[in-house]
Amino acid sequence: MLATALTIAGLDPSGGAGIAADLRAFARAGAWGTAVCAAITVQSRRGVRAVEPVATALVLAQAEELLSDLRVRAIKTGALGSADNARAVAALLARHPAIPSVVDPVMVPTRVTGAGVRLDGADAADAMRALAAACTLVTPNLDEVAALLGASVASESDARAAGAALVAQGARAALIKGGHGDGPEAVDWLVLRRATHRLARPRIARGRFHGTGCALASLVAGRLAVRAGRGRPSDAVIVEAVRWARARLDAALRAPVVLGPTLRVPGLAGRGR
Repeated sequence: MLATALTIAGLDPSGGAGIAADLRAFARAGAWGTAVCAAITVQSRRGVRAVEPVATALVLAQAEELLSDLRVRAIKTGALGSADNARAVAALLARHPAIPSVVDPVMVPTRVTGAGVRLDGADAADAMRALAAACTLVTPNLDEVAALLGASVASESDARAAGAALVAQGARAALIKGGHGDGPEAVDWLVLRRATHRLARPRIARGRFHGTGCALASLVAGRLAVRAGRGRPSDAVIVEAVRWARARLDAALRAPVVLGPTLRVPGLAGRGR
């Protein structure tokens, strides 16, 4: 029987990010994907023009129905559309502590073109911090680190310190992603309570990529669903899942699906070990 993973995220009608990307990543990890829609977007290859959050009660009803019916082995969260939704999902994760959870703390879509599509401000930041504190692994990029902690990341030591700060706030582990940085190498820092891992690789810079954050967090969640079995994963399983996901995403970035002259999405296909 396939392990089941659940994404709680937004709908990208173009299929490049959000729920569609999450389900592809779950399948790549060998997990059966299920989904709760927390936000509906108006977007295409040109970018995100509008976001409409789904009512919080409906988000929770979707999730609780799935959790009561299926043996969900991992939960991934993405764009939630509102601070209220983020707080509600944080409480949901706290009610199900035995299920590993991976939080991609989406606050500002990467390809913003329209007004009213940002989840920002002090209330949103507080809600996202509560969500990050309730999870197994939080996976912010450099902009999201600044929103969560109120401090920019200018060096590797800053990234490592940011990971430690998120763990101190309650996250089991934090993966500070360096893909949006500069230099020939992209360096991620995986920080746990008792260990820190520097994950470096050559930077891949061919065209614009869409949905990489969704894909990475969902690959990790799918791997945890398959590997962790029942109950909380060990630190070793978390580290292995992150390394596995990072390797699969890097391979997918080298063989992308081309959506336009400069826009690509990770080429996640097949089911892998």
